[in-house]
Parts: sequence; C-alpha cells; structure tokens
Amino acid sequence: MSILVTGGAGFIGSHIVDSLINEGEQVVVVDDLSTGRSQNLHPKARFYKLDIRDRSLGDLFAKENITGVIHQAAQISVSRSLLNPEEDADVNIRGTLLLLRLCRQHQVRRVVFASSAAVYGNPRHLPIDEDHLTCPLSPYGISKLTGERYLAFAQEAWELSFAALRYANVYGPRQIAAGEGGVIAIFADQLCKKEAPVIWGDGEQTRDFVYVKDVARANVLALKQASEGIFNIGGGRETSINKLLAQMTRAAKTEIKAQYQPSREGDIKNSCLDFKKALEKLQWQAQVGLEEGLEKTLAWTQQQVLGGRRP
Repeated sequence: MSILVTGGAGFIGSHIVDSLINEGEQVVVVDDLSTGRSQNLHPKARFYKLDIRDRSLGDLFAKENITGVIHQAAQISVSRSLLNPEEDADVNIRGTLLLLRLCRQHQVRRVVFASSAAVYGNPRHLPIDEDHLTCPLSPYGISKLTGERYLAFAQEAWELSFAALRYANVYGPRQIAAGEGGVIAIFADQLCKKEAPVIWGDGEQTRDFVYVKDVARANVLALKQASEGIFNIGGGRETSINKLLAQMTRAAKTEIKAQYQPSREGDIKNSCLDFKKALEKLQWQAQVGLEEGLEKTLAWTQQQVLGGRRP
C-alpha cells in the first residue's frame, strides 16, 4: 500500500514526501517537473514523470496499490492564471476532477488537497476563519475553490474522505525566487546576492507566514486523521513586509536598503489566517517561529547561490 503525492518534486510537495517517508510510509511521486525539480526528490520515493491529466495515471494507481493521495500538483502562478485562465482551469480543475475519479475507481480512502488563502480574496475581517466569505480575485483562486467544491461533491456522492488545506504564505528551503516565488524567497535571493530588495507600496501591508515543514506536517496529520472538511494552515500572525525585511537583513548581517515601487493592482492589504479549527481537529499548529524559519531559509539560499545541494 502506498501514498501518492502529486507534485512531490515541488517546493511543498517534496517536504511532504520527506515527512511521509520519515513516518515509514511507502510513497509514490507524480510530477511533470514543469515547476518541480528532480533534485528535490527523496531517493526512497518511487517517481513517475507524469502530468496529472495523463491517461496512464490510472495504471499507476493499480500497479502501486494507492490507498491515500496528497494532491499538491497545480498551476501555481496567479499572474499566469490571469493571462491564461483556460490553462489554469484545465490543470487545476479538470486535472483535480480526473484524479478524484481515479480515487473513486481504485477505492482510495482519503485525499488531502492543497488549497489556498487566495480563495478568500480581500478579507472582511482578521483573522480569517474558514467561514469567511470566499471571493477569489484571480482564476487561480477560483480554480482552488472549485477543487474544494468537487471534493465536497466526491465526499457526498462517492463517500470519499477529504481534507482541504488553505495555505497562508508558505516559505522555506527549496522555494525558488523565479516565477511565482514568495516574497521571502525573493528577498533571500536578493540579499544573498547583495541586491536591493524591491517592496511594492509602502511596505505596511501584512501577510501570514508559515514554514514549509510545518505545512508538510499538517498534510501528514490531515492524511491520518478522520476529520473532514476545510482547514486554514497558517501562523496566525500578521507581519508587515517592512518588518519582514528588517528581520531578514539582520539575519543576513547586511544593511542593504529596500527600493520602494508603486503598489501593484490586485494586491490585498492585510492577511492573517485563524488556525483554531486545525488545532482542534487535526492537532496542528505551527512550531517553527518566523525568526528561526528565516535563518534556515537564508542558509539554504546561500548554499544555492554558492553552488547548491539538496538539504
């Protein structure tokens, strides 16, 4: 019996794979390496280079006797979803639905789905709980919300147990600055290269940051628990971008100053997730504080700048 991790060569997915293997699980990874990286792959995981929409995925379910799925594979770029919403929908909506049909066909017991705080849009109140209005501002957010709705349908119609995890701003080792890299990955890359970080707007906008290994642990707990539904996965604390950069420059032992640019259209002002439901139902809360997480991220980024190796 094996656990399938889609997107298991990606930033978050590879940490989930590591956690599962450390728990003694047999893990199968499916990743087309469009954004995932082969160097992220755990040597004990069985790897298939496949798109989740590939018809041969059904053969893999039968061959590997898949009993649980952690679905991380996705079109992950908000900006790309705005430019090409059809592609975003094909990967994130149709791809997820195809995967769920295979889960039904092969009697998979449990699915954990990577959702996003992007489903909320502009917050009406902080911290945001799971009952907050969902009003996504991008096709990416729409596709993640639609994935949740299909999971609820599969639970009702097919008796498929699920947990959907709405991530806050995830950061840590293996997140790259290029493409849709998070602000911490971008700042870390710029600081290690002695480049001036760019802040959009006045820097007083806030975000909720959560370390990637805490997110991986949330996925493992969600897979093994019986609790179903939607769960926020975040640190539960607002941090301004100005404060974030100040902490990172101190940790990097540099005095590089930021360059400020006009605010970007569509950026929300503040965000913070309420994780009480995850604490109550999944026995999860973040364990790695921002200071410790930033130090680990900067150390990993410095390794990459100097040549890099898998941590």
